[in-house]
Amino acid sequence: MLQTTPQTMGQQFGRRSWAEPWKIKMVEPLRVITRADRERALQDAGYNTFLLKSDDVYIDLLTDSGTNAMSDRQWAGMMLGDEAYAGSRNFYHLEAAMQKYYGYKYLVPTHQGRGAEHLLSQAAIKPGQFVCGNMYFTTTRLHQELAGGTFTDVIIDEAHDPASTHPFKGNVDLNKVQKLIDAVGASKIAYISLAVTVNMAGGQPVSMENARALRALCNQHGIKIFLDATRAMENAYFIQEREAGYQDKSLAEILREFCSYSDGATMSAKKDSLANIGGWLALNDYDLFEEASNLVVVYEGLHTYGGMAGRDMEALAIGIEESAQDDHMRARIGQVRYLGELLTDWGIPIVQPIGGHAIFLDARAFYPHISQDEFPAQTLAAELYLDSGIRSMERGIVSAGRNAKTGDHNRPKLELTRLTIPRRVYTQAHMDVVAEAVKAVYDHRETTRGLKMVFEPKYLRFFQARFERL
Repeated sequence: MLQTTPQTMGQQFGRRSWAEPWKIKMVEPLRVITRADRERALQDAGYNTFLLKSDDVYIDLLTDSGTNAMSDRQWAGMMLGDEAYAGSRNFYHLEAAMQKYYGYKYLVPTHQGRGAEHLLSQAAIKPGQFVCGNMYFTTTRLHQELAGGTFTDVIIDEAHDPASTHPFKGNVDLNKVQKLIDAVGASKIAYISLAVTVNMAGGQPVSMENARALRALCNQHGIKIFLDATRAMENAYFIQEREAGYQDKSLAEILREFCSYSDGATMSAKKDSLANIGGWLALNDYDLFEEASNLVVVYEGLHTYGGMAGRDMEALAIGIEESAQDDHMRARIGQVRYLGELLTDWGIPIVQPIGGHAIFLDARAFYPHISQDEFPAQTLAAELYLDSGIRSMERGIVSAGRNAKTGDHNRPKLELTRLTIPRRVYTQAHMDVVAEAVKAVYDHRETTRGLKMVFEPKYLRFFQARFERL
């Protein structure tokens, strides 16, 4: 008998609507504090949404990292956690799931993706080398720099234009890669850091054609490619939807092919894999794997747990399997798209095309009267919380940090505020509330003032910086 899905049910009865491929079994109460209390909470947090207490938040769209709802199978799997210090059976379940769906040979578990970035940077970068990437990500770039590398952005130019509708704005510009090779020599390039559904560009995907062409170029020069596979399954969905020749392939098949064009991957398993904690580094090169396995003992934990409990590894192994289900990803992308299309219909400026994990509000277009040095994206995140208790986050000049040589702010072309949708957590009604709140803030944009930074930490300042109203 053929399995009936919400999508096939709609087709069977001639209906266009779809429903999430799950039902709610447990709920967590939400509350909205008063506007006066939100004002006090925002001031206490220094107008930084990362410093708000979660009890003071109504709808939490700060991140999709570790905020997902796990399935009944994942919760059941946690009861089967083997908490042996060495050789936990759950490690081998996780290793088998990674090998089946991502196709790499060797697995090094870590407590989360940041641990995997650190291990790879320490093992694969020599001081003075360059790392090419299709737009920076905050923690990835910092680990590369702390290892002595210099990050070079090689993403296509369309990625820096929020209005561009290029279907694969995450693509690498091969000419930019070749230009760096010609300038410094292939031996000075540690590796290509290839991100998928590029976060800082608005969750924009990379095409299979681009990954294949990048592989061919790197083969000519002996350069390795390491994938940031954090949202690789979402990237596979966009390939299935937009790229010729992939409409009839499953997401699992697309993912395996995409990963085959890389030499390994870092993974924050708190996103696609539907877990609340965990990550891994996957490699095909045994010598590099051996080095990473040695380093993980120093920084994370034994090479068969890497900072995770056995129960977390089991939930992660099950989550990898669930993330590869086409119906799950269709509903996940559909919810993000629903919110984005509402905002677009109302004329609210967001990054186009709508990405996979979040809606990115164009703060420059929101507040053309607020200069970038007055932090428009940070201001927008603060205003949205003040209006409705919805927590979002800044992705602009604050996240970009400072130039190591000049000490001045790095000034990205994109000044964005991110509404990040956790997986299997909120309903369509929540998305309606979010959209109406964004519209209310947009309607009062002309009277909004910017911020000044009054405290700045040394690293990754967006997490802990504090601000005041101008």
